[in-house]
Amino acid sequence: MKTEKKGGVLIKDSYSPDKEDKNIILFPKTLDYYQIQLTVMLENERYGEAMELLRFLLQCQGQNERNYEEWQALLEWLEAAFPQAVSGPASQEEADSESDEDEADMARRMVQDKLAQDAGYADKLLDTVMNGPLTEQTVLALEQLAYLDRPEVDVALTTWLKEQSLHPLLQFRVLQTLRRREMTGFVTLQRGAETVEIEVEHVPLSHSEFPNAILQILERVAEKTEIHEPTLYYFAQELWTQFVMAIYGTTDYRSMLDGEESTLDIWAAALHDIVSESLKGIRAEEEVRSYYEITDTMRFRYEGAYRSLKQFVSAGVED
Repeated sequence: MKTEKKGGVLIKDSYSPDKEDKNIILFPKTLDYYQIQLTVMLENERYGEAMELLRFLLQCQGQNERNYEEWQALLEWLEAAFPQAVSGPASQEEADSESDEDEADMARRMVQDKLAQDAGYADKLLDTVMNGPLTEQTVLALEQLAYLDRPEVDVALTTWLKEQSLHPLLQFRVLQTLRRREMTGFVTLQRGAETVEIEVEHVPLSHSEFPNAILQILERVAEKTEIHEPTLYYFAQELWTQFVMAIYGTTDYRSMLDGEESTLDIWAAALHDIVSESLKGIRAEEEVRSYYEITDTMRFRYEGAYRSLKQFVSAGVED
């Protein structure tokens, strides 16, 4: 099942002020990131994805009531104006696949036209990305930089990644831009407390491009929750998509690729545990461990996976 839709959400229930269960934390880092993604989706006419993201935002607690009203109004308008975009994941993926190449060609032509009109256009885009606040313009500038045939762009972006402390999701977005630019070789950067080397040509451009082990972890959570706890599964998708992007290339990430079935079970159980705790307000560790047959000999590794996810979620709450 493909879960990444550039905003990383597949939430289906609409917000209702009468819902009893509003004990939901906004993952993973800041509301600003999602607002930026929403703006980019709308500007690029990705209305189906925008609707999915709005449905996710409408289920998160702790936001200003005006935000909920605006999101609900926008969602209702999109559903009425673009009914063809109200489709299931499979049909949406097919439409995305058919249009990706055309969109890329159009974007490339637009950027080349801009560059022909303004010789300093590349420098302006780099300045927007590296010196401005994190806004929708940052994301749009990165998308345009992917289509500029200028070697100095690679140098500027890799130097920026190495020297500046950046939001982990912004780091990953820059790495994706470098891959789209067909850069080869390694980039060294700080990811949390680790210095990592990342091979650019292997950076996933979509969730489906992550190694099979990463996808299998989420599939195991789906097996345990999709029927009886669909809300938990939807939020597990959201958290997992963002988490693996934020830790890409780190020790935690590499540990998931060891080929051991027990490793997949450990991370699936930890993901289930942390999302269940966030939604319900209490931790049912023993129950969750039993679902995935986490034995006492696996307990130490399980607690390590849980702590990594907990740290990531707590950073979002603190922001």
